[in-house]
Amino acid sequence: MSFISIGFFAFFAALLLLYYLVPRRFQWMLLLAASIAFYASFGLKYLIYLGVTAVSTWAAGVRMDDLYRAQDAYLKEHKQEMSREERKAYKARVSGRAKGVLVLCLLLNLGILAVIKYTNFALENVNAIFRTDLAYVKFALPIGISFYMFQSLGYAIDVYRRKYPAERNLAKTALFTSFFPQLIQGPISRFDELSQSLFAEHAFDGREVTFGLWRVLWGMFKKLVIADRLAPAVAALTAADASYSGVFVLATILFYALQIYGDFTGGIDITIGLAQMLGVKVAENFNRPFLSKNIAEYWRRWHITMGTWFRDYIFYSMSVSPKMLKFSKWAKNRIHPEVGKRLPVYLSTITVWLATGLWHGAAWHFIVWGMVNCVILLISQELAPVYRKFHARFAWSNTKGWEIFMVIRTFWMMGMIRVLDVYHTPGFWARQIASIFTTGNWGALFDGSFLKLGLDAADYLVVLVGSLVMLAVSLAKGKGPVREQLAAKPAVVRYGLIWLLIAATVIFGAYGIGYDAAQFIYVQF
Repeated sequence: MSFISIGFFAFFAALLLLYYLVPRRFQWMLLLAASIAFYASFGLKYLIYLGVTAVSTWAAGVRMDDLYRAQDAYLKEHKQEMSREERKAYKARVSGRAKGVLVLCLLLNLGILAVIKYTNFALENVNAIFRTDLAYVKFALPIGISFYMFQSLGYAIDVYRRKYPAERNLAKTALFTSFFPQLIQGPISRFDELSQSLFAEHAFDGREVTFGLWRVLWGMFKKLVIADRLAPAVAALTAADASYSGVFVLATILFYALQIYGDFTGGIDITIGLAQMLGVKVAENFNRPFLSKNIAEYWRRWHITMGTWFRDYIFYSMSVSPKMLKFSKWAKNRIHPEVGKRLPVYLSTITVWLATGLWHGAAWHFIVWGMVNCVILLISQELAPVYRKFHARFAWSNTKGWEIFMVIRTFWMMGMIRVLDVYHTPGFWARQIASIFTTGNWGALFDGSFLKLGLDAADYLVVLVGSLVMLAVSLAKGKGPVREQLAAKPAVVRYGLIWLLIAATVIFGAYGIGYDAAQFIYVQF
């Protein structure tokens, strides 16, 4: 049941009505029932995986919390009779037992993810290396498993770190795991942030419902008018039997950048809007990424919750771990002080980007995608002193014109890396990028070749105008929340723009059978 389908509209309308009619203490229970029903619409078998994750993280959280409560009570009772060393040793024993619980939880859930998502990838590589013919295994990959599993494991790790107490109510933990607006493509929420509004009682608030609806409409515009309209051209340009090169590769980079931005950010807009209509505050996941001046900034703005998850639970955990610090000290003494200083950062960064690539999919092109990002980020980090000297020496490098150049440069650089999503093999991707500089095919811009990609002149005009509208809204965000700006306008202007957005989406949106939109790209991750 896609967010943009007739069935979902009916489902959500009924839920919204019931949500504000039932006694408020039952609202979170209604959300749990709705979330289970929503996920079951993709297949009842998927509920098993979701249930295992919810129950295991709840049980692990409660067990770790019980250990810590017992520890605190024991230390309080025996405070006077225990030395500092004894208290420290006792805490270490309790922490070790809690870590054992966490490890079991991680092994169970990551094991499930690894088996169903990466088994065939492993078999494929074993067959290729050892020339065997091991049979592939058929697994039903649960929708959105990477999102809800990482969110749940983040909760378990936070409880282990004593960031907050465990949620004792299994049903509430299950709702956190399965909250349907963010279940399919995120964002990856933190329990202490989401739970504040998820389990709260909400009275009907017309302003919040209206603002949420506006956000949903904006997401639908980006999804239907931009992303889905460009989908046929991207599919044609990247088909297995296609032989497009040169200028067509530049078009692929541009088209796919606009498609995935409209699709993913549009989906997140819908998620945030739906949640807001229910009184639930969901984390923002994008902050005008195409206005970034370098790749590091881009990754602070794109898929924010995924980046912070990997930073908080992998990068920091690994880079400051006792074993890493010991290794760093050894490298400083045996190799070179600067090498020892950088090794924790380098190894942790490489691990994060390897995991990020694998998170996106079980394929070498995703791994290469992660490693290319990693290499560029590390090189940029090493060259930071050179950049500072450059900007200090050349005043023109601190002008608005140079900033615009950096934004354009970053857009195309990230676009070149991003098309690994659709070119599928690293070798083919490298040849296609090289063809921009060797083949050219510039005449295709004028001979009608681009009208043979499934789009006509009217389609290109719609995409152009729609993209300019997206750019205008992004620039407007620099002055504050756009919906707040819109609400401050006179009613005739405000509702004129809203109805224009609705009309543009209805008239120019790309639909499938029954006026249902295509599924979101990030569902596959």
